[in-house]
Amino acid sequence: MIDGFETAGFDTGTAQIFYCHGGTGPPLLLLHGFPETHLMWHRLAPALARDFTVICPDLRGYGTSSCPPSAPDHAPYSKRALAGDMLALMQQRGFTRFAVVGHDRGGRVAYRLALDHPARVSRLAVLDVLPTATVWELGDGRMAQGFWPWSLLAQDPPLPEAVLTRCAAEIVDAALTGWGSAPSSFPPAQREAYIAQLRDAAHARAICEEYRAAATLDVSHDRSDRAGGRRIVCPLLCLWAKDGPLDSWYADHGGPLALWRDWATDVQGEAMPGGHFFPEAEPDRTLNSLRGFLRAA
Repeated sequence: MIDGFETAGFDTGTAQIFYCHGGTGPPLLLLHGFPETHLMWHRLAPALARDFTVICPDLRGYGTSSCPPSAPDHAPYSKRALAGDMLALMQQRGFTRFAVVGHDRGGRVAYRLALDHPARVSRLAVLDVLPTATVWELGDGRMAQGFWPWSLLAQDPPLPEAVLTRCAAEIVDAALTGWGSAPSSFPPAQREAYIAQLRDAAHARAICEEYRAAATLDVSHDRSDRAGGRRIVCPLLCLWAKDGPLDSWYADHGGPLALWRDWATDVQGEAMPGGHFFPEAEPDRTLNSLRGFLRAA
């Protein structure tokens, strides 16, 4: 579904990562969120490939990538582990330094990659996401209701896995139509691919483990970085959904840009129309913002 791209696989040693790649030029890694896969970039990746070598993987536990066993502390599905997969993939492709764009869960992997491996990330764009520790620490009733996957999928097994596998279509439709984006933004085949991954027991278990890590280990990693004064050193672009949660819930804290400036020195960004899934709902507007930022390197 990504025109002009080739598919490949890579064994990181702990996971099998499926990815698409295309284009020529400086390397660019695109990371998807929930409940999506690499297919979320089908409108943006071909255009970006005119200027960049674009890599679009499925994160471990999602899409066509493997679902390795977890552990009691959920470490195999921490953002640190997922970021390690991405670093290994890019190094295998011969890229020692590259730009990263991440949406939703992929944004969390992207900023963890920038924190853990600062010499590797040249530019970082985070789409409709705030740092994990920040979200939990500032969370209130709006967060509990609006960000329902955070609390639902982090529950102990087998409840959330059962919800995902038995209500896959309802979960996908609730996300794609309930988070401010038009249903017409998502081709039927794309929607069916998202539903299929949630219906698969192994992927449902892996996705829940990723959310459990986000409620525990990922927060510890963020707090450790903050206590140690570790910051994101590369330029950071934050794009968020206009009139969405990030646009309104955090006004008393200065909004998304102020909150990211607690973690990074060079921060810019703007609100985007199209709801949470604006990369698909407003691809031209998103493309212009990303191109302007990435070409400035």
